[in-house]
Amino acid sequence: MTMRDRRPTAADTQYATTKINVGETERLVSLVSGGALALFGLTRRNVAGMALTAIAGELLYRGVTGHCPVYDALDVNTATTGWSDMVSVPHGAGIKVEKSVTINRPVEELYRFWHNFENLPRFMKHLESVSVMDDKRSHWVATGPAGTKVEWDAEIINDVPNEVIGWRSLENANVDNAGSVRFRPAPGGRGTQVEVTLNYAPPAGKVGAAVAKIFRQAPDQQITEDLHRFKQLMETGEIPLSEGPGLWRPAQPPADPNAIKAYAGVNL
Repeated sequence: MTMRDRRPTAADTQYATTKINVGETERLVSLVSGGALALFGLTRRNVAGMALTAIAGELLYRGVTGHCPVYDALDVNTATTGWSDMVSVPHGAGIKVEKSVTINRPVEELYRFWHNFENLPRFMKHLESVSVMDDKRSHWVATGPAGTKVEWDAEIINDVPNEVIGWRSLENANVDNAGSVRFRPAPGGRGTQVEVTLNYAPPAGKVGAAVAKIFRQAPDQQITEDLHRFKQLMETGEIPLSEGPGLWRPAQPPADPNAIKAYAGVNL
């Protein structure tokens, strides 16, 4: 009997099923990111360009086949379970980012400003919008790698006034995440130390996180830059217009300490 005549066995069927271990959302993001990265790499006629093209090939392979060798090694299958079915990021499964900044403003003012999530796009460049649905839930829209959009619903799971706000993404999120922001009085009466902790599962796994970093869209880079803009907004009422020196624009709301306090919900 030849290979052509051989009937598929149960083992063949099981292998074909388990071979696909990447979820549909991850596959789509992998295809979009891989295509964009391949075009970018081909324009660089050097070793770096070749490296980018190789990474693009890995992403395109994930998107087309739905198979990830790294997931095989980690015994992860987002095609059958999905990160979203787990609600938030399982321990050890995602990537953890921790950043902090000291801001010369009172704890109460910073907490109240941040607690109104609709304020966040004012200093978080990757956020397009945040819509508050009720006192616990909100809907987030952000820009991902290669201009893709990612959306998710989140809920507050820990809220201690003037101390901490904790959240996690809900099911069907494009990017599953969980994290917190803490507000502590800074030593020596220098204002407030703001500490952000984020756990997230990249849309295309750890390979996707590497690609996002190439495009300066990795969460650790974003959080560092966002906290810098938050500091500028709350201390001066202005945020940088660009990364270049001397380029600034008035914040919305305007650079008025009383206006900032009003938006933050602090009684005048």
